[in-house]
Amino acid sequence: MRFRLPRTLKRGLIGLLGTTVLLGGLSACAGRQEHGWGGPMNEQRSAEFRGKMIEKVGKKLELNEQQKQLLGVLSDKLQEQRKALLASGSDPRAEIQALVAGPKFDRAKAQALVTDKTEALRSKSPEVVAAAADFFDALNPAQQQQVRDFMQHRGGRFRHG
Repeated sequence: MRFRLPRTLKRGLIGLLGTTVLLGGLSACAGRQEHGWGGPMNEQRSAEFRGKMIEKVGKKLELNEQQKQLLGVLSDKLQEQRKALLASGSDPRAEIQALVAGPKFDRAKAQALVTDKTEALRSKSPEVVAAAADFFDALNPAQQQQVRDFMQHRGGRFRHG
């Protein structure tokens, strides 16, 4: 005889796992204010990084000006989504730590945090998807294959090629 978890318990566990992954990822990534290429992130450094990224990807994929422009739009949309995720203005790591600061896990605060972040993703995602699709669809078949190869090899070709 096989033991089966009740459906609501399964959903609850899956939801908790998803929440943990989302909150952990946000805490790990968004809580850091400095970047490997040096200094705190501000609008100027963000613009410099964006320009370097477009230039580097542009060289690797041999992008034309229209394709570079579409890549820039995608970069802008991703940045808008990131800002929407961090719109609360507080430190994401502190928000996560506050959930476990008391004697019990703050379920209400955790759910509110997940709801806020999910809504930020939901509201900006159509623009990000459209920009990603526009960029990818503007690539020729060889460039599209390079993108697929890059994704399959976790970026190795862009870093080392």
